[in-house]
Amino acid sequence: MAYYIVIAIIAYLIGSISFGVIFTKKMAGFDVREKGSKGAGATNVLRNAGKKVAALTLICDILKGVVAMLIALALGAIVKELDSALLVQVAAIAVVIGHTFPIFFGFKGGKGVATSLGILLLINWQIGLICLVFALVIMALTRMVSAGSVLAAILFPVLTLFIGQEHFIVSGNYFIFSVIMALIVAFNHRTNISRILSGTENKLSFKK
Repeated sequence: MAYYIVIAIIAYLIGSISFGVIFTKKMAGFDVREKGSKGAGATNVLRNAGKKVAALTLICDILKGVVAMLIALALGAIVKELDSALLVQVAAIAVVIGHTFPIFFGFKGGKGVATSLGILLLINWQIGLICLVFALVIMALTRMVSAGSVLAAILFPVLTLFIGQEHFIVSGNYFIFSVIMALIVAFNHRTNISRILSGTENKLSFKK
C-alpha cells in the first residue's frame, strides 16, 4: 500500500506544476488565472497570451501525464510484486487531480484535458489518437473546445469496452479507471457544460 501512496503523491506533485501560470507570468507578464475563464489550461492561455505560450503550455501539460506514467511503470518494473496496472491508474488519477488542484498554485489549476491526453497516448496509443481526432472534429464543428474535451472523455470508457486489455500498456481492468477519468474531466467542465446548454459557451475563432 505504501508504494501506491508514494506514487500518488509523486504524480500529484508533478501535476501541480502549473505551466500555464509559469509561462504566462514569465512570457506575458500576468497570471492567466486572472483573465478569461480563470483557468490555467492551454485554451485560456491561447485566448489571453497567444499561440506560442499556449503551445508550450499544451506540450508541457501533456508531458506531465507521460512522466507520471513512466515513473509508475518504472516502479512496477523494480518492485515485481506490485500491480503495474493499478500503479499506472493511481498515478494517472493523481496527476490530473494535481493539475486541477495544484498545491504550488493555490489549488487553482486547469481542467486536466492535455494531461489526460498524455496519459491516454501512453496507456493505449490507439485510444489516445481516436479520442484526439474525435475531440478535434467536435471542436471544428462546434468551435467549442469544452464540447470536444467532454465528449472525448466520455468516449474513453466506451472504447475500453471494445479494445482488449492486452493492448494496453500493462494488462488490467481499465474500464472503472476510464470512467473515473471521464468523470474528473466532466466535473472540471461543469460550468462549460452549463454554458453549452444555455447557448452561451465561448467559441474559438479560426480566423485569428
